[in-house]
Amino acid sequence: MGRRALSLSDLPLSSLSPYEIVSPAAVVIVGAAPSSYTAIGGPGSGKGTQCANIVKNFGFTHLSAGDLLRAEISSGSENGTMIQNMIKEGKIVPSEVTVKLLQRAMKESGNNKFLIDGFPRNEENRAAFEEVTKIVPEFVLFFDCPEEEMERRLLNRNQGRVDDNVETIRKRFKVFIESSIPVVEHYGSKGKVHKVNAARPVEEVFETVKQIFSPYGANVF
Repeated sequence: MGRRALSLSDLPLSSLSPYEIVSPAAVVIVGAAPSSYTAIGGPGSGKGTQCANIVKNFGFTHLSAGDLLRAEISSGSENGTMIQNMIKEGKIVPSEVTVKLLQRAMKESGNNKFLIDGFPRNEENRAAFEEVTKIVPEFVLFFDCPEEEMERRLLNRNQGRVDDNVETIRKRFKVFIESSIPVVEHYGSKGKVHKVNAARPVEEVFETVKQIFSPYGANVF
């Protein structure tokens, strides 16, 4: 009782100046050739909808780290067996394993523009992705939405999810802040963060996204 959700205002985010990031949301990382866009979602930020719009309108190939891991397990390969055993034992699959699956999927897709969902989730993931793929983002989109609004969305979406109760939602916010915000801080310190107000209607948010992408011309559209 009396417990409150951890807020980004509790964290040292001075490295993000001049961006006033006040809540967990979604991150889309945009890279050079091949163009790699990574989406990391704070619960209820609207990340899923915006990712779908980016894929549909800009011709990206959508890659889900979780889906790739599950597909590798289903393939019955030696690598898949290793992944399955690690998950059964409660161990974290090494970042290098996930990155190599992503890299293989990128090569096999025939595309050169990708939206990567669910990776990197933390700084260790980020470092491994850059080391293995040699892809360094040009900028990061941070979809900023107040915790109160994200909580309201999650409680109202009525999808029958057992994890959509206040206590669990706030735990998810806390995990996102502690694990994924350092990724934003890293790029913020390099002046690569574009903050987007995600508390607005979906259409307005996407208009802002298009404005941010437009200077990149043929690399995106």
